[in-house]
Amino acid sequence: MLTHFNKDGKAIMVDVTEKNETKRVAIASGKIIMNSETYKKVKEGKVGKGDVLGVARVAAIMASKKTSELIPMCHPLFLTGIEVKFRCLDEELSIEVKVTAKTEGKTGVEMEALTGATTALLTIYDMCKAMDKKMIINEIKLNKKTGGKSGEFVNE
Repeated sequence: MLTHFNKDGKAIMVDVTEKNETKRVAIASGKIIMNSETYKKVKEGKVGKGDVLGVARVAAIMASKKTSELIPMCHPLFLTGIEVKFRCLDEELSIEVKVTAKTEGKTGVEMEALTGATTALLTIYDMCKAMDKKMIINEIKLNKKTGGKSGEFVNE
């Protein structure tokens, strides 16, 4: 059932008034693939614009907090935690980001985790585009979510 539409097919914000508050966690990830020179500079922290992964981490946190301002119909949430981790994958010349968003509330944090992961990757692209305009952002996905009426979801 599509919950973001009323009986007339018009877009609505889902009413969560009667839902119970539960602990909710969502983990989202994505990758950015780049050329070997760019990958090496990012990994070694030698990009002229600064600490690419450090800036991308802050961008992910900031974006997660502003998700309801970016995505129509998204509820503003009080996030109780955001964790951002990067993993350099030498064999792929890619960097994977994984964002974990947490809250205790009436609606999930999937969009916050996805927005954080996407923004981290876009920030890496922005900071490195002078060296490599062919970077590819891909595999953005929800890995896992817990809490709420629908329970646990794991994307294998």
